Amino acid sequence: MKKIFGVFGDPIGHSLSPLMHNVAFSKLNMDCTYHAFKVKPNNLENAILGAKAMGFGGVNLTVPLKEEALKFIKVNSIAKEIGAVNTIDFKDEIIGYNTDGIGAKRSLLDAGIEIKNKNILIVGAGGAARGLGFQFGLDGANITIANRTESRAIKLAEDISNTNIVKGVNAKGHGLDNINDLIKDADILINTTTIGMHPNIDDTIAYSKDMRKELVVFDIVYNPLETCFLKEAKKAGAICINGLMMFIYQGAESFKIWTGIEPPVNEMKVKIMEVLSNHTI
Repeated sequence: MKKIFGVFGDPIGHSLSPLMHNVAFSKLNMDCTYHAFKVKPNNLENAILGAKAMGFGGVNLTVPLKEEALKFIKVNSIAKEIGAVNTIDFKDEIIGYNTDGIGAKRSLLDAGIEIKNKNILIVGAGGAARGLGFQFGLDGANITIANRTESRAIKLAEDISNTNIVKGVNAKGHGLDNINDLIKDADILINTTTIGMHPNIDDTIAYSKDMRKELVVFDIVYNPLETCFLKEAKKAGAICINGLMMFIYQGAESFKIWTGIEPPVNEMKVKIMEVLSNHTI
């Protein structure tokens, strides 16, 4: 019988996760299919229990569900410390994981960017920011969180500094009022918000005047491939990394959790590039 997988979120129409995973299933001749489901936070528990009851193989979670899921499912130790889940497995019991940080790390390493001892400025304080903050803290970076609601940034920085899986991390939280000064002190600037995502493609968290040639600018948004934020970074001569490979690598980690099989990452990339090069969704 065909095994079903999916992604839960709201909004969800923009997601390319079904395309990516279905390419992998097809390439590996696996009798599986992956779909997108619109799920609101107040329906998440029922949706997860329903998926388990119907025999789903697993699901991904995206905005705004990554933190909500921790209220009612078991999670592995890393996801528990991070406080956000993007992958749920149903093999035995319902277990949550977080693969965002691994995806982001592999993206930077692919681009030849070292992480240890770097000053990393993460804009946003949601589920993705948590995953990246903990991962890069674990890898020896100095973390600064900047968020519209300063209290959330401060709380996330405190969580990273005090966690059992990250020792001795220098993590600080700020609002966005002094974002220009924070960028000046950063080696790597990362947008983890939805600012600049299709259809709001003219929005950005910073402009070229705020950036410089030596700065690494990473936008985890992958639709469009070149956001307004990255266009501004390019004007400044900064090193630019889009969200495509993070998206693919975090998906590949989910795939391995569900199936125990290494997915065909290159084929996944080619298919996503083909779609995004032709149009935005």
